[in-house]
Amino acid sequence: MTRRLLLSYLGLAILVLAGLELPLGWIYARAEVSHASQSVERDASMLAEVAEENIEKGNLDALPDVVGDYATRTGGRVVVTDRQGVVLADSEPSGRKGTSLAAEPDIARALRNQPTVTTGGEALSATMPGSSGTTVRGALRLTYPMAEVNARVHRIWGALALAGACILAAVALAAFTLARWITRPLRTLESATAQLAEGRLTDPPDATTGPPELRALAASFTHTATRLQQLLKAQQAFASEASHQLKTPLTALRLRLENFEPHLAPQAHGSLEEAIGEVERLNRMVQGLLALARLENSATTPEPVDLDAVVADRVAMWEPLAAEQYVALTVTGHHAGLVWALPGALEQVIDNLVANALRVSPPGTTLTLHRAPGAELHVIDQGPGMSEAERARAFDRFWRASGSHHDGTGLGLPIVRHLVQASGGDVALYSPPGTGLDAAVRLRPVTHAGSRDPGGRPRTAPASVRVR
Repeated sequence: MTRRLLLSYLGLAILVLAGLELPLGWIYARAEVSHASQSVERDASMLAEVAEENIEKGNLDALPDVVGDYATRTGGRVVVTDRQGVVLADSEPSGRKGTSLAAEPDIARALRNQPTVTTGGEALSATMPGSSGTTVRGALRLTYPMAEVNARVHRIWGALALAGACILAAVALAAFTLARWITRPLRTLESATAQLAEGRLTDPPDATTGPPELRALAASFTHTATRLQQLLKAQQAFASEASHQLKTPLTALRLRLENFEPHLAPQAHGSLEEAIGEVERLNRMVQGLLALARLENSATTPEPVDLDAVVADRVAMWEPLAAEQYVALTVTGHHAGLVWALPGALEQVIDNLVANALRVSPPGTTLTLHRAPGAELHVIDQGPGMSEAERARAFDRFWRASGSHHDGTGLGLPIVRHLVQASGGDVALYSPPGTGLDAAVRLRPVTHAGSRDPGGRPRTAPASVRVR
């Protein structure tokens, strides 16, 4: 923003200077040419009178001295002709003395007692008749080069340009100081916003400098951030305390229910087992909710993780349980390499997806973990699958398919989506050919092993949880 403000100030200053200096330079140039033209015309008239007088007296030998002296002093060229247009004197050493110039338009007009003044091109020219009343005894042409006039015009343009540059430098310095003063609260606000996004605010924005509107904005932001931090701390405290306070009553309730078993009639044992199962499900649901709260409140930064190593490790852990259910675990695809993920998140994602897939996989089927190009991991089962409407709602909290008979809580897939999105990726459910479900996790590949994920936020490992 500082640069944009500086450029806007400089652009306005350039427009003002151009509006002032260009007309001033043009007016000066016109005035300089006009002044030179008038001087040439005046000098030509005076010289023509002197030449006419010498011609009238027959003192032709004095003409070369007159024109030569003037040419030496001023740098102009003087040519004098008689009434027939024949050159009597020329200030140029290689002049055309004795040559007739009667055919040239300005000389012809002068011999008819009509003066001619020409401006423009490389020289100023004034041709005057050498006359006394109506009697014309000759003509005089004075030519003055434009080089000196142009030099004076260029000097004034240079002076105007130098003055404009000095003014622009002063404006740039003042504009930079003003822009820094205006944007300093915005820079502190930006830094404070980044800190608040990470869940902490150690350096509040500066509310003592800058325009009054920005000072008021900084003060309002600080008040809002303080209140938000208080709410976040209260939420984190609730998650921590609820985790402890809810575990004990649920555990005690389960023990009390189990203690009822010897005192119940055999036909009531089924209901007791169902009640104990609901208590266990409630316990898992509470653990899932608390895990989601901890994940949402955690400040984390993705880091490079070896996808192949994590897949191999989790498959080795799940193979014994899959074998007990007569489900084969296979890994397909090519080497995936490093991907960006939260610390520990990829393990939890694979655990939740594999647990969900094993829960619906019939005995004798295969559960495939396929590594596709582009840092994609597919967990494909051969279970009953989901309809398109069910796949659209599968990531909603507490949602379970209407035909499901397992004891899931409906929190596993929401946790997976949160971890994947926090890692900068995406997750979706597809229907593979045949039966089953394809859970596709797309992550960001690490292009260089030494590269770092932008942000610089503190790395806090997410809470490890697997919710069914």
